[in-house]
Amino acid sequence: MGGDIEVQMNQKTRNYLPYVLLLAIIFLVGVWYVKWNPYYHKAFLAAAKHSIGDSIVSGKAAAPPAPSWTAAWNYTITYFKAVWQAIILGLLLGSLVQVLLPRNWIYKIFGETNVKSTVLAGVAGIPSMMCTCCSAPVVVGLRQRKASVGAALAYWLGNPVLNPATIIFMGFVLSWKLALFRIVVGIIMVFGIGYFANHFVNDKETMEHFITDDLTGEAQGNLFRQWIKALLPLMRDTLPAYFIVVVILGAIRAWLFPAIGTEWADSVLAVIGLAIAGTLFIIPTAGEVPIVQSLMAFGLGIGPGVALLMTLPAVSLPSLIMVKRVFPKKVLLFVTGAVMLIGIISGVVAMLIF
Repeated sequence: MGGDIEVQMNQKTRNYLPYVLLLAIIFLVGVWYVKWNPYYHKAFLAAAKHSIGDSIVSGKAAAPPAPSWTAAWNYTITYFKAVWQAIILGLLLGSLVQVLLPRNWIYKIFGETNVKSTVLAGVAGIPSMMCTCCSAPVVVGLRQRKASVGAALAYWLGNPVLNPATIIFMGFVLSWKLALFRIVVGIIMVFGIGYFANHFVNDKETMEHFITDDLTGEAQGNLFRQWIKALLPLMRDTLPAYFIVVVILGAIRAWLFPAIGTEWADSVLAVIGLAIAGTLFIIPTAGEVPIVQSLMAFGLGIGPGVALLMTLPAVSLPSLIMVKRVFPKKVLLFVTGAVMLIGIISGVVAMLIF
């Protein structure tokens, strides 16, 4: 008890301003280099050519290649070429959040289970523009700093679902009405799932069972050693399973995205099937745009296309595995089911209004 009080007193007297500024600089430089600058130029490409590239799932073909080790390896190489910089940035930010920010800051802003914390966290995730796999290390860092379940999930989903660059690409490549639809449904998904997820945990689960409570040495000690101590578990707990599941999904993507005949191209059954596939499958940021563009060019209907536009970026099997140590299993099951359900509903609504 006395040790905790002493650490808290040290935290109050320590000047965290230089560390906060350092984190802000790393964030701004990293996100500008990895996200903002490339996407700025890609927006002009989307406006001029109404395309941002080929589908990562099937290329220029109507369907993905048959399951094989070659299909697995080719997809894995293509995927990691697209995301490796964002992965490094995510690991860097996720570890530095645990080292450079005082724990009470995150708790005060994102630690409550109310609407305010959920909204603030969701909005905070928008500028990062990462996929849920690349932002997963940051989510782990936020949870280690006592962010609530709902706030951490809103930040996590807000990154890809409300990504402004992706929405602009959608407008130029697909249509602005679909971009607006993505915004409306995305707001419901990000903040709705985040807020209701809080009701799946109690205070004991949130504060003790799924995040560490070791404050020793936080106020004092070698900063580099503390950073390595935060970084290594992130890498150990996220990267191996991440790689393995990407390989597996790359191999079986033909089963997840089969060629659909014209009689099923705009059916509710196709909406359900692709909503499930989109929730489980993994893509780089904005990868859903060329995927849906390609599938619709080969005859896919608007309903199944919209289901993919909502589920593909939201979560994936690898991203769920990457954050499993900081969320209760029932929360992750809720998130998975909610994303599928919202994808299905949005696809059916799109069939009715477009």
